[in-house]
Amino acid sequence: MDETSLSNGELYTILTNKAGKGKKGTIVAMIAGTKAETVIAIIERIPLKQRNLVTEITLDMAGNMGLIAKKSDQV
Repeated sequence: MDETSLSNGELYTILTNKAGKGKKGTIVAMIAGTKAETVIAIIERIPLKQRNLVTEITLDMAGNMGLIAKKSDQV
């Protein structure tokens, strides 16, 4: 999970599947913005069965990323 700016300062949060190794299926979600509430709402749309397959989360020290990881673990 990381944020990136693609153009004109627009920020996106990108969720990736490390096992995808850059191939098809690597990008799980690309979410406009970095607000925790927005990202969590999108993550909640992913079926619980698929979310429960997550075994590891890699993120930077940005507070919003930690909150997303913590809150998404509880949904």
